[in-house]
Amino acid sequence: MTLPAHRGRGSLSGWDPFRELEDLRNRMDRLVQATFSGRDLPEAGAAEAWAPPADVEETEDAYLMELELPGVDKDRITVEVGDGELDVHGEIEERERTGVLRRQTRHVGRFDYRMSLPPNVDTEHITAELTNGVLTLRVPKAEKAKPHRIEITG
Repeated sequence: MTLPAHRGRGSLSGWDPFRELEDLRNRMDRLVQATFSGRDLPEAGAAEAWAPPADVEETEDAYLMELELPGVDKDRITVEVGDGELDVHGEIEERERTGVLRRQTRHVGRFDYRMSLPPNVDTEHITAELTNGVLTLRVPKAEKAKPHRIEITG
């Protein structure tokens, strides 16, 4: 018996199930946010906001977030904090091309990255730095939240 041949998308070597799960999570986050914030969902065919790839690291005294935003000018990025949530949004404009675009895999359009902040952060001293296309946010922990040793008496 002959097995059917896989045709179309090529080999599965480029398939990343974790990337697909992340994309699904981002779409679900936007749906929930739109549902509970009273905002309208984008119409069919309208460009959806996408979330840039990000790493979140917890150190002893802060949370560090690195978002990949290659080619984005710092004036096109807005970082806001409020109600226990950090929001980074902006837009990457599609550049004018002189030739025929044969393939496009880079994101363009509106982007939106949201993260719920833990209660032990100092939102008054958050810093943001854009270097080589990576936006680094430093969210310091509050002084009272830093771990310390408790002396046992008795």
